Amino acid sequence: MAKRDYYEILGVKKDASAAELKSAYRKLAMKYHPDRNASDKGAEEKFKELSEAYEVLSDEKKRAAYDQYGADAFQGGAGGPSGFSGASSFSDIFESVFNDFGFNTSQRQPEASLQGEDMRMDERISLEEAFLGVAKTIKIQRQEPCEPCKGSGSKDQKQHTCSTCHGTGRMRMQQGFFMMERACHACQGLGKTIQNPCSKCHGQGRSPQLKTLEIKIPAGVDDGTRIRLSNQGHAGLRGGSAGDLYVFIHIKPHDLFERQGHDIFCQAPISMVTASLGGSIELPTIGGDRVDLKIPAGTQPHTRFRLKDKGMPVFRRHTHGDMYVEVAVEIPRHLTKEQKEVLEKFDSGVQKKNHPDSFNFLEKVKRFFKDS
Repeated sequence: MAKRDYYEILGVKKDASAAELKSAYRKLAMKYHPDRNASDKGAEEKFKELSEAYEVLSDEKKRAAYDQYGADAFQGGAGGPSGFSGASSFSDIFESVFNDFGFNTSQRQPEASLQGEDMRMDERISLEEAFLGVAKTIKIQRQEPCEPCKGSGSKDQKQHTCSTCHGTGRMRMQQGFFMMERACHACQGLGKTIQNPCSKCHGQGRSPQLKTLEIKIPAGVDDGTRIRLSNQGHAGLRGGSAGDLYVFIHIKPHDLFERQGHDIFCQAPISMVTASLGGSIELPTIGGDRVDLKIPAGTQPHTRFRLKDKGMPVFRRHTHGDMYVEVAVEIPRHLTKEQKEVLEKFDSGVQKKNHPDSFNFLEKVKRFFKDS
């Protein structure tokens, strides 16, 4: 039976560039890869067909021969293109095309197996410390290079290249047409072996120790900010590089202030007299300054005042947020007889201009009852 046209298989035009061929193959190879289509028995055949087409068209000489003679130009290769060797070629083609996606691991070094694990810790600071920035001393229990063996894991400090994987830490095996890879069983993926394990670390090259570190927390950090300390995590196996330490910042609740982004919010109770006649109140800022907030006569409850640049510093910038003060008019309680008499006398002389909102509301209520 005549073979399908290779250009048709890849879904490209006959004048397609090498980049277009490669892009088309990538897309279709991922779609029909047997690992993604375990229940589709035809996926393997489609994958082979795609690889065969790409193997020919990606080679300039083979493509020229195919364009002139068609698939007949390759009939000497046992049912496939000349030089196309079946299973191993499918694997090689797939790896070469997907090399930049990390699929080609034949030359991978075992550094990932040697590297130490990352660590995480949480640090609670006050809002004032977040405003100013602060240095904190912390103690952590982490894996450190073993002192007796200098981190090598060996009594004689000698490591030997694994003879099984030749130092790569990986082993490859053929399964059908696809090449599989796993960690080397002889060196557990490390690429090196030791003959005389250290008695303290049992060949790992590291042991747990208590360490003291200083963390510099910059001004302006917000709740949930993550600070990364490179190479301050666990030490790696047998001399491998250390992981990182991630410190998550949590800001404690404040008695006076509430933070929202770069702005600071504060609620200040004022007396009925201050709200009515006007006045001023003294307030602190998160930066430690004192400000006099002027209250105009006739200030209503929940009026919000803005104090420019009195908020939190903007992280890594020379600007600040603002501070917002919301006044809460406090109604007097536990009045004496004399105080009640004064208020009653005041109320008897109240006019609409003194309480416009109350008078307007009462008029609406009267109209409602009249119309109902």
